[in-house]
Amino acid sequence: MIDVLVVGGGPVGLAAAIHCTLAGLSVTVAEPRAGPVDKACGEGIMPAAVRRLAALGVTPDGHPLRGIRYLDAAHQADAPFLRGDGLGVRRTVLHAALAARAAALGVPVIPARVTAFERHEGHVAAAGVEARYLVAADGLHSTIRRVLDRETPRQPGRGSRPALPRYGLRRHYRVAPWTDLVEVHWAPRAEAYVTPVSDDVVGIGLLFARPARAGLHRDEPAGDDFAARLSGFPALRDRLGDAAPASEVRGAGPMRQRVRRRVHGRVLLVGDASGYVDALTGEGIGVGLAQAEALARCLAAGRPADYERAWRRASGPAWRFTAGLLWSRNQPLLGPRIVPAAQRFPWLFAALVNHAAQA
Repeated sequence: MIDVLVVGGGPVGLAAAIHCTLAGLSVTVAEPRAGPVDKACGEGIMPAAVRRLAALGVTPDGHPLRGIRYLDAAHQADAPFLRGDGLGVRRTVLHAALAARAAALGVPVIPARVTAFERHEGHVAAAGVEARYLVAADGLHSTIRRVLDRETPRQPGRGSRPALPRYGLRRHYRVAPWTDLVEVHWAPRAEAYVTPVSDDVVGIGLLFARPARAGLHRDEPAGDDFAARLSGFPALRDRLGDAAPASEVRGAGPMRQRVRRRVHGRVLLVGDASGYVDALTGEGIGVGLAQAEALARCLAAGRPADYERAWRRASGPAWRFTAGLLWSRNQPLLGPRIVPAAQRFPWLFAALVNHAAQA
């Protein structure tokens, strides 16, 4: 019997496996997909996350990021990072670097898709493996989380009317970066993110709301939809000019994933599987790495129940900032004033960006 079975070999799953291994636990990762796996994401890693990767012995190639820039049709505001650089890095490059580090530590990866598991008195069994703990790191639409949700009755109660679900599309373009900042272009109903990921490639991520009946299938190429939505950012479209696409369009969503709890006995959730607010502030990888570190610490101490509180401490600062900004974004009177306010109060904008970047 091993100590930990990690279901999902994406960046956060691999980070959890590495942390657990470094803490002296025996670990196996179950991941059915071979090789680095691509995903629709902004690909900007904030300074705190760069330091967390370095502490794991992972230093992926990428493009240094010096800060964040907000733009709309008439305003611009820059917030430089105050404690080190961020890093723009292709998702596949990040995945490969973490996979190489896990392999160097001797972490086995079995080609298995886990859709069910059995819980026993002192262990969990799945994919032919018996482990003291099962860690679900299987993404935004986690199968393990859905199994657990079916076992946990929902509590009745009133809630606020949910906002329209948000989705994302991403494509890369072969063009030299024109800035070392992550640019966030704001339009009335969408945002476009520009992240330099190498000396000759930038990634463009589009975030937008759409009615549930017009839902976007995750990981589904949507080139026509991407081009149509990019046209809502004429300055960015003109900046790209005739640059050739350097990747296919990938999609993801809906972003918001409400999760009632992260600890179910010996089954624990980490990364996007443990809940998600929105990609608005680009903190997904950073928060996931912090969660992975907290989880390994709790398991190594034999105190899995402590992970719920540790998860909240690791996720809270970035999540509160994202939730507050998203709420403002969805207010008819506040949304159009976000970028003008950032330009008028650059010290406040810089303080908020660095609070999130260092969380």
